[in-house]
Amino acid sequence: MARKKIAASALGSWEDVNESLKVIGEAENEIAAIEAEMNNDIAKIKAAAKVKVKEHENVIKVQELMIQQYASAHREDMKEKTYKLAFGSVGYRLSTRLILPKEIKPIIENLRKRGMMDCLSTEVKVNKDVLNTYSEADIVAVGGKLKKKDTFWYKTAKDTVQDK
Repeated sequence: MARKKIAASALGSWEDVNESLKVIGEAENEIAAIEAEMNNDIAKIKAAAKVKVKEHENVIKVQELMIQQYASAHREDMKEKTYKLAFGSVGYRLSTRLILPKEIKPIIENLRKRGMMDCLSTEVKVNKDVLNTYSEADIVAVGGKLKKKDTFWYKTAKDTVQDK
C-alpha cells in the first residue's frame, strides 16, 4: 500500500486521533465485508461455470479420442505429417523429451569432464533476508549498508470497532 503524506493536521487532541482510528477501523471492516461478499459471489459463479464447462470438456475428450483412433487406423492416407480438412488439421509430429535419472551427480560430473559447462546452471545471488540478520558491522564489511528511517505507522483495533 502506498504511503500518503499528510500536509497539515486537522486533529486537535488524542481523542480526535482515537476517533480517527475508529473511523478507519469501521471503514476497514466495511471493506472486509464487501470483499468477503465479492469472494463468495465469485466462488458461486466459478462453481456454476465449472458445471457448464464440464459438459463441453467431455464432448471434446470423446471427439479427440475418436479422431485419434480414426487417424491411427488410416495413417497410410496421410501423405504428409499433417492432413488438412475444412474445419482443421490432424497429424503426427515427432516429439523428443529428455529423460534424466533421479541421481544426477554422475551426469553433472560427465558434463564437466566433457567441457559442456553451458548445460549447467549456477546462479549466485545475495539473500538479503539472511544478510539482514547479521550485524551492521558485518553488513558494512561486505559492502552493504543499512538505511534507517523513522516511519509512522498505525494499527486499528478492529475487534473493538462496532458496526453502526
